[in-house]
Amino acid sequence: MPPKTKISKEEILSAAMDAVRNGEEINARLVAKKAGCSTQPIFSNYSSMELLKADLITEANEIYNGYIKRALKDESLPKYKASGMGYIRFASEEPKLFALLFMRDRKGEAIPNLAQSKKELEPILNIIMENLQIDRESAFEFHLSMWVFVHGIATMIATGYLEWDEEAVSKALTEEYTAKKQFALSGK
Repeated sequence: MPPKTKISKEEILSAAMDAVRNGEEINARLVAKKAGCSTQPIFSNYSSMELLKADLITEANEIYNGYIKRALKDESLPKYKASGMGYIRFASEEPKLFALLFMRDRKGEAIPNLAQSKKELEPILNIIMENLQIDRESAFEFHLSMWVFVHGIATMIATGYLEWDEEAVSKALTEEYTAKKQFALSGK
């Protein structure tokens, strides 16, 4: 009898990622089928499906961060706008991964508190503070307001509600940023 083929954790994660991208419900049988194995290698590598799902979220987050990093390297756009464009591009090109990261049920998950959120947003807040010459708290409020707008566009694109091209997205972001900037600088 030939030796059994060892299925790696990376292969299992890749098969599960393929299922997510296809909009399929993740379960051991489906992942095993996609990986070309029985369910045994899945549970040899993961003691529970929750751990596999956690790795899927980590992997999706790495892909998302790659979109943001590439967007920030685009010198044709202001850095803050580039981050929003990257977020929306991710939603457009990877709608199922976007949904996994930003549209899943968060009940029962540990949500970062306000201080943690500000720490994670430090690079973005620095850009806003420099651009608008406002304090950190005002920059945080500005960003939250812009993020709701950007997330709304991204969600509508990811779900097929909007079919905007990059030019329409860019125009909408510029208009919203300009309006919010005027409001922020007016001190109201």
